[in-house]
Amino acid sequence: MIESILLLAGLLIGGAVGFGFFRYVLTNRYKQVLEEAKKEAEVIKEKKLLEVKEKFLNKKAELEKEVQQRNQKILQVENKLKQRELGLNQRQEDLNRRKSELDGTRDKLNSQKQMLDLKEEELEKMQIQEREKLEELSGLSAEEAKKRLVESLKDEAKSDAQSYINEIMDDAKMTANKEAKRIVIQSIQRVATETAIENSVTVFHIDNDEVKGRIIGREGRNIRALEAATGVEIVVDDTPEAIVISAFDPVRREICRLALHQLIADGRIHPARIEEVVSKVKKQVEEEVIETGKRTAIDLGIHGLHPELIRIVGKMKYRSSYGQNLLQHARETANLCSVMAAELGLNPKKAKRAGLLHDIGKVPDEESELPHALYGAKLAEKYKEKAEICNAIGAHHDEMEMTTLLAPIVQVCDAISGARPGARREIVEAYIKRLNDLENIAMSYPGVTKTYAIQAGRELRVIVGADKIDDKQTENLSGEIAKRIQDEMTYPGQVKITVIRETRSVSYAK
Repeated sequence: MIESILLLAGLLIGGAVGFGFFRYVLTNRYKQVLEEAKKEAEVIKEKKLLEVKEKFLNKKAELEKEVQQRNQKILQVENKLKQRELGLNQRQEDLNRRKSELDGTRDKLNSQKQMLDLKEEELEKMQIQEREKLEELSGLSAEEAKKRLVESLKDEAKSDAQSYINEIMDDAKMTANKEAKRIVIQSIQRVATETAIENSVTVFHIDNDEVKGRIIGREGRNIRALEAATGVEIVVDDTPEAIVISAFDPVRREICRLALHQLIADGRIHPARIEEVVSKVKKQVEEEVIETGKRTAIDLGIHGLHPELIRIVGKMKYRSSYGQNLLQHARETANLCSVMAAELGLNPKKAKRAGLLHDIGKVPDEESELPHALYGAKLAEKYKEKAEICNAIGAHHDEMEMTTLLAPIVQVCDAISGARPGARREIVEAYIKRLNDLENIAMSYPGVTKTYAIQAGRELRVIVGADKIDDKQTENLSGEIAKRIQDEMTYPGQVKITVIRETRSVSYAK
């Protein structure tokens, strides 16, 4: 029992001693950590203070630099202002000096004017005195002497002038014919001419004959769609690597040729694609017409033409007059007018302008009952051309009175261009007129949307709107057109009239 008590007391005493020692160690360690923390805090504080001071110094240096730059700019501005002020002061001095010089000159001129006025008064007095003395000596007044002198000079001048006029007329009669021939021949020699040959077919070359089958399409649907969209006849025969495009209108042939080129290059050939490509090509041809007009005006040195006149000039490329290309004829006439006007001492630029525009009435956007010369003059006046240009256009076929010298020049040069050998062919013009008449007769009926004369006028295709004419009216329409053609036109052989009525249903999947 006693041993247990002693053991327990020993354990208590040992625990107390151990706890005291542990507490002593912890207290010392706490003090040590606290001191280290304080030292570390002091070090961090010093570092932060140094960083702040460094930033402050850097900011201060930047501000000083900025202030210095601003001061330099201010000094530069002040220097410029001083220089301007010096310049203004110098100008002011120059102006004051010039003003004083002008005042002095004005005073001198005033004094000289006064002296001249006095001298004029003295001269008038002397002339009056001299006249009075002459009247006393001659016994005639000044008016009577003047009348006698004028009468004597008038009779003498009349006789001299009459003899001079007779000499000039005799000389003119002897040389006028010779001089006129010289001017015309020299004008023709100085203008290069080309023989224009108008064709009614275009040969389209292809890489291989396999393309022909794709152009024809299943049961001929592609070729029919292309012919209906362009109004031409496409001949696909055994000719190797070639397709013939036939139409009397060069515009239609060109549209078909370009459309075929794009379709073959693209590879997709079907009716819907054909219509899409033909629509795009028509826009391209219209742009080419405008570009041709601009290029023609630039080549001839003609400026300031109205955009609509430029477009009309470009359309001449696709028109012909008696087989002669209209644009080539207009360019040739313009050059001839320029040369002839220069020979006669007139303005060659105005003459060239009138020569280029003289046939614009042949390519109207809408049909007119006026002759092409008068219609061309009306168009030129509408688009602000000068009166002498309009008169030269309207009078080149004697359908309007000539009021300027440009008019006979344009008339003569138009005749020279059309009358030279190989320039024109009457047969082609008559042929094209007959085909145009065929199309115009069919277009005069209501419900007709398009008409195309093909196969040299042996067939007329008429396309009508499905919503405007029914099947029964379609049958009657072909008979009416045929009867009217028989009554109103003269043509070789027979003309086949084909009326086409299509019903289309279009939907879109979205």
